[in-house]
Amino acid sequence: MLSVWINPNTGLLVPEYATPLTLLVVAGVVFCLAATKLGADIVLLGGLTSLILTKAVTIPHAVHGFANEGLVTVAILFIVAEGLEQTGAVGHLIQYVLGTPRTQKSALGRMVFPVAAMSAFLNNTPIVAVMLPVLDDWAKKARLSVSQLMMPLSFATILGGLCTVLGTSTTVVVNKLLEAASREGEFAQLDMAPLALFELGWVGLPCCLAGLTYLLLTTRFLLPDRRPAMEQFDNPREYTVEMLVEQGSPLVGKSIEEAGLRHLPNMFLMEVERGGHILPAVSPREILAAGDRLVFVGVVESVVDLQRFAGLSPATNQVFKLDGPRSDRCLIEAVVSHSCNLVGMTIREAQFRSRYNAVVIAVSRNGERLRGKIGDIVLQSGDTFLLEANPMFADMQRNSGDFYLVSKVENSTPLRRERAWMAQVILACLVILVTVCGVDILPASALAAAAMMLTGCVKPREARACIDWGVLVTIGAGIGIGEAMHDSQAGATVAQQFISLGGNDPAVTLAILYGVTMLFTNLITAKAAATLIFPVALSTAQQFDVSPMPFIVAIMIAAAASFATPVGYQTNLMVQGPGGYRYSDYIRFGVPLSLLLWLVSVIVIPQVWTF
Repeated sequence: MLSVWINPNTGLLVPEYATPLTLLVVAGVVFCLAATKLGADIVLLGGLTSLILTKAVTIPHAVHGFANEGLVTVAILFIVAEGLEQTGAVGHLIQYVLGTPRTQKSALGRMVFPVAAMSAFLNNTPIVAVMLPVLDDWAKKARLSVSQLMMPLSFATILGGLCTVLGTSTTVVVNKLLEAASREGEFAQLDMAPLALFELGWVGLPCCLAGLTYLLLTTRFLLPDRRPAMEQFDNPREYTVEMLVEQGSPLVGKSIEEAGLRHLPNMFLMEVERGGHILPAVSPREILAAGDRLVFVGVVESVVDLQRFAGLSPATNQVFKLDGPRSDRCLIEAVVSHSCNLVGMTIREAQFRSRYNAVVIAVSRNGERLRGKIGDIVLQSGDTFLLEANPMFADMQRNSGDFYLVSKVENSTPLRRERAWMAQVILACLVILVTVCGVDILPASALAAAAMMLTGCVKPREARACIDWGVLVTIGAGIGIGEAMHDSQAGATVAQQFISLGGNDPAVTLAILYGVTMLFTNLITAKAAATLIFPVALSTAQQFDVSPMPFIVAIMIAAAASFATPVGYQTNLMVQGPGGYRYSDYIRFGVPLSLLLWLVSVIVIPQVWTF
């Protein structure tokens, strides 16, 4: 017969084996994340499934994480971020706030301080969601390592969030628990009250400054410099592409270097044509003028980035003669076959646009750098064209005898710059709703996402495709495992064992309580750790007959400051893929930062909130 006991906190019947089994599963999850290349979503979902099958957690509690407000908010904010990216609304942010740094340390300084300041008043998740495409584009243009920017982005938002109660959802949750405990229950007689908006800053600001200094000094040494896979090939396929500096372009009057065209990744500015004269070996100090025709040579990914550059457009006016708006088109690679009737003719003579309803944007020919205007290039079999066309072109021409191979280029739809102002207004309204009007982040984000789709900033198919389901599964499964830790009292058992080591000294116990919360927040997510350790902190204060506030503030900081694993906080998960990080990267870079904040907190907290 199965032996069970009743969890005093939940009233649930729990199998006797639930506690050791849950601890075993959590240990297995941590091992798999650290020692294998399996995705975090697969590992966590597998761990949660095993807990469900063994009845260590009830099904409603196991799937509770998939209905979590934070998870739904993350999903919706992917759509908001996609609208900002598809309209180029964040281009000005790159140009004017981030600028063009010359070193990695200077880039970090330009990024972490503004991000941390925003995070003090805005939830971390939307900041990271919006900044991900911005940083990716910025890093490419400045020739910086993306892997040395993405994790500092997440950590900077967490550090900034420690400065106010509203900075992170974790501090909000703990403050709500504190408010409820101060009004009712067995701890109501304790001397405690919810924190004011800036009160957490007494310890949060020193932690933030210490953490940001750590990021600036150690990122170069502790984070890997991982280059995109396309940079690892010696001879990638190069295209010749012409771009025109538009009238009224923000690039007019700037030098090549100031415009960000000097160090494009895998892209070389071969020459500039101005008023019929060719300027070869272009100097980085050359000033751009309206009407300049810029000839670039580079790989397809860089051509896609060039198409999204504000103030530049394809040099051929043929793109404006195609049917339908540019935002309905994409880039397509097509290899000319030996049986194509156009071989031996120039692109202009072949009337390519009229024949295929597609425009040749760039041409690649066996690594040869083609000179002259694209329309004057004589077609040869084996030439690879980069075309701007309706996505249906690939389906219609795939079996055509004119081309050997036809394939779409991912994420190559031209930006809807005419809607950029709409996306900026929507983002501003989202910020105002959350910070000034006090609207919860979930309904405010849902309203912003709906506005993005209704105004055409993002299309429904793009909205569906932009959501990173792996991140959502990881967050949901992580919360479910946290529920199992709570239901089985596995977490409370471990916490009590650690805290008992503090003896009769409240200061030592405070340090241990912080350390236990720090450990748990990196293993079972921040909110799960906070809710798990909160009653332990109150009981500890009651046993010592001292104020619970130092212990509660320690839980706030320790639970919110999740750096050592990707599963501890959703922003860490959001940057894992774009940064190409491994589990060991979080341990190497995040553990020293966690220990630094531990030291600062246990020194500062008792000075502000006395026992």
